[in-house]
Amino acid sequence: MSGVRIGVDIGGTKIDAVVVDDNAEVLGRHRVPVRKGPDGVLSATTEAVATLTSEVGINVTDAASVGIGIPGTVTNGVVRYAQNLDLEELDLASALGSHWGREVLVENDVSAAAIGAWKLVAPQSHSVAYLNLGTGLAAGIILDGQLWRGVHGAAGEIGYVSIDPTGPVDAEGVAGGLETYASGSGIVRQWGKPGADAREIMALAAKADPDAVAIRDRLYVGVASAIRVLVLAYDVEEVIIGGGLTGLGDSLMDGTTHVLDEWARSSSFLSSLALAKRTRMLEGYKPVAAIGAAMLGVNHG
Repeated sequence: MSGVRIGVDIGGTKIDAVVVDDNAEVLGRHRVPVRKGPDGVLSATTEAVATLTSEVGINVTDAASVGIGIPGTVTNGVVRYAQNLDLEELDLASALGSHWGREVLVENDVSAAAIGAWKLVAPQSHSVAYLNLGTGLAAGIILDGQLWRGVHGAAGEIGYVSIDPTGPVDAEGVAGGLETYASGSGIVRQWGKPGADAREIMALAAKADPDAVAIRDRLYVGVASAIRVLVLAYDVEEVIIGGGLTGLGDSLMDGTTHVLDEWARSSSFLSSLALAKRTRMLEGYKPVAAIGAAMLGVNHG
């Protein structure tokens, strides 16, 4: 099958593998639980792709490209600091390339998702920031039609940006970090009670629980602040919001827009940036990280 591409999103809990055509349409998909550590990641990934290719009826060597998205910093196919996968350093591109007998492209998972989101919803734009609000918070950056990685592959790691030195502290001791304000893990950490998840806490906020309301208000400020940082740093045409927290629906965008509008009323410069108008939320669920990984082999210029 000429023109098909394989993409794999290696996440903290699952591996999501897809086969797509050159228009990023999904032709096949297979998901498996992730296994941690170098051996676990490699074996689970190869098993997921073996099942997928069998179902679609192709060999890995038939694909025009094979791409992988994975947490951590990625340079030249080497993954570092993927802590939720128990990976300190792994030459993933070489390991999978040797197994499959072909070139394998590897990127940070949010960077891969940025390519997927760009191709799916904003292909006419030349500069896009994809803001991922999931278990953590990070962004992928497209500038002049190309993925921007930074010198050490850390471009877009804005979860570490502190917006309040007296704010809630994350697991590494950073006070007021965007990830603590506007991620699933940060919301749960602020709540401080075992057994809760972010959606339950937001449901309590809707019922006017004061502690939950305070966390929800910080969520809106955190998302708005992330948008402001991305536009001020990169002056992108669009900020696309994705990730698990988008499951909160319109309330997330409404609350964030309220904060952005307040800032616009107090600053003529921020008003001129039209932050709210430059932001949209992904609608409907598509495996954007896996799709983006598959499209790593496409010339995006």
